[in-house]
Amino acid sequence: MALADAGIRRLLVDSGEPRGWVSPRTDLVTALLGVWFGVGLMIDAWAHTNQAELETFFTPWHAVFYSGFAVVSGWILWQVWRNVRAGRQGLAAVPTGYLAGLVAVPAFAAFGFADMMWHTILGIETSLDILFSPSHLGLIVTMLLIITTPLRSAWNAPDVGTRPTLGRLLPALIGLAFGTTLVSLFLSYGDAMQYRAARIVEAFSSVEEPGADRLALAMVITNVVLLSPVLLLVRRWVLPFGSVTVMYTIGVLMPGAQTEFQNVSVLLSFVVAGLVSDVLIRWLRPSGQRRGAYWAFAGLSAFATWTLYIVIASIAGGGLPAVPELWTGAPIIAGLIGLALGALFLPNAVAAPGARDEAVGDAGRA
Repeated sequence: MALADAGIRRLLVDSGEPRGWVSPRTDLVTALLGVWFGVGLMIDAWAHTNQAELETFFTPWHAVFYSGFAVVSGWILWQVWRNVRAGRQGLAAVPTGYLAGLVAVPAFAAFGFADMMWHTILGIETSLDILFSPSHLGLIVTMLLIITTPLRSAWNAPDVGTRPTLGRLLPALIGLAFGTTLVSLFLSYGDAMQYRAARIVEAFSSVEEPGADRLALAMVITNVVLLSPVLLLVRRWVLPFGSVTVMYTIGVLMPGAQTEFQNVSVLLSFVVAGLVSDVLIRWLRPSGQRRGAYWAFAGLSAFATWTLYIVIASIAGGGLPAVPELWTGAPIIAGLIGLALGALFLPNAVAAPGARDEAVGDAGRA
C-alpha cells in the first residue's frame, strides 16, 4: 500500500515540461465522441418530455447517455496516459485544453451516482422539476466542461491562427454547439425553438392572453443563448463560412428531440438564420479589431434570425399574427439585444492578432 501511495505521489508531481497540444485528428475524435454523449442526453430529454411513466434510473436512454460519457472520458484519460507513458508527470502530462475536462470526469461520475440515489429515494422527475434537480445541475455543468474540450484545445493551438479553415475549426464548433444545447435544455421553460408555427401566430395575435408575453420572453432568452457563443467565436477568430450554420444546425437538435420534431418549419428557420449569419460575417468581416463591424454583426444577426422566425412561422402557421406591433417589433428588440451583447463582449477593440494571442495566452490552457 505504501509503495502504491508513493507511486501515485510521484505520478502527480509535475515533471516540468511545457504542456503540448493534441493533433487536430485527436480533437476531432474527442468532438465526435462528445456527439455520442450529447445525443444520449437528447434521447434522455426526449424520454423525460414524452414518456409519461418513468419509474427507474436504469433505462435504454440512460444507457446511451452514460455509455457516451464512458467513451469520451476514456478517450480523454487515454490522452493523458499516453503522455505519462512518455515520461511526463502531473500537469505536464495533460494536453492543453484538456485539464478542465479531465477534472470533470470524476466529478460527473460522482454526480451520476448522486442522481441514481436521488431517483431511487425521491423518484423520477417528469416535469419542470427535472431542470432544477441539484444532481442534474451538477451533471450538466461537468458535462459542459467535458464536451467543450475541443474548443479549449483549439483556442490557442499554434496551427489554428486567426483565420482557421472550417475543417480545422470543426471540432471546436461541434463541442461549443453541443455545449449550447445543454444550456438550452436547462432553460427549456424559456425556449422559443420549441414553439410550433401555429402557436407562434396564435400567441402574437392577442395581447389579452398570456401567450404573447411568454413567447416574447422566450425569444429574448433563446436569442441570448444562441448568439452569445457565436459572438465569443467571432471575437477570437475570423470564422470560416459555414461556421454559424453548423452551430445552429446542431443547436436545433435538442428542442427538436424534446418536441419529437413536430415543429420542423420553426427549427429550419434557425438553420437558415445560421446561413444568413455566415453571409453577414463574409460581408462585414467582424473581429476583435473591428469593433463597429462586430457590433453591426451582433445586431443584424439577431434581427435576421428572429425576422426569419416570424416569417417562416407565419408561412407555415397560416398567416401573419393579428397584432402588427408584436410581430414587427419583436425582431427589432432582438436586434437591439444583439447589439447590447456585442457591446458587452467587445466594449473596446482589442490589440492586433499577435499581441492579442499573447494577452489571452493562458485562456485556453485549462
